[in-house]
Amino acid sequence: MLGPPGSGKSMVAKRIPSILPPPTLDEYLEVLNIFSIGGLSSSLHGNGMGRPIRCPHHTISDVGLLGGGTKPGPGEISLAHNGILFMDELPEFKRSALEVLRQPLEDGEVTISRSAGKVTLPCEFMLVSAMNPCPCGYLGDESKTCRCSIPQIQRYRNKISGPLLDRIDIHVEAPAVKIEELRSGAKGESSSRVSKRIAACREKQSKRFASEHCKTNSGMTEKLMEEHCGISDENMKLLTMAMERLTLSARAYGKILKVSRTIADIEYSEDIEKEHLLEAIQYRDLDRFLN
Repeated sequence: MLGPPGSGKSMVAKRIPSILPPPTLDEYLEVLNIFSIGGLSSSLHGNGMGRPIRCPHHTISDVGLLGGGTKPGPGEISLAHNGILFMDELPEFKRSALEVLRQPLEDGEVTISRSAGKVTLPCEFMLVSAMNPCPCGYLGDESKTCRCSIPQIQRYRNKISGPLLDRIDIHVEAPAVKIEELRSGAKGESSSRVSKRIAACREKQSKRFASEHCKTNSGMTEKLMEEHCGISDENMKLLTMAMERLTLSARAYGKILKVSRTIADIEYSEDIEKEHLLEAIQYRDLDRFLN
């Protein structure tokens, strides 16, 4: 999520668990095992029988994030297994710490090798991150003037590498909330209603992948994408044009198709329609902003 300070990025991120389906018994036991390996109480993940939520500070070390130590133990990415890892102020994290996320995001596990031994831990987590558009946070804001120089903005953006950005499925802008909207009293859709749609979507995906190793659309292999993410010739032309104009990578191409499939599932559509594809392309917002 990209937006100025106070636009609600952190608030939205911390409410994502309220719309996620509860973990299965096997998933919860995996969480308990990891916390036990780390010598931590299961109550520390702060969500009861729900999914774990980890919010490391941006000063965290590579070892604290990835895991390790004299006796190899779980880091934040493993403690967030089957849950959420929220990284606020993403560009403020050390570049080396961000880069160690790349392989775990791709593989869903991390191998830690030390003189005391070697251990492989699961880390299938949902990465949720937030950042400002510039160091001061007000680039493009209508109410406040940005005071950052162009080199400062470029250095700030370059802290997030293209390969890491490619591995993040959805990029959205979070514009500043106007006082009129805060005072209007209008309420949005409740988490309980959203969670019902998501539960139905997850159930559909569970049946789809009942005989496969993956659980959700995000884990589809190339073969499964060919089977479940087919689009019409007209939509393929649209996607090709978007890929060329935004100079997207092959990995981003796969992300767009997977997100399109999920949007179609939420809307109870058997096929990926044009509007689903357009929405998924729109969620590659940071590719335009940072490149």
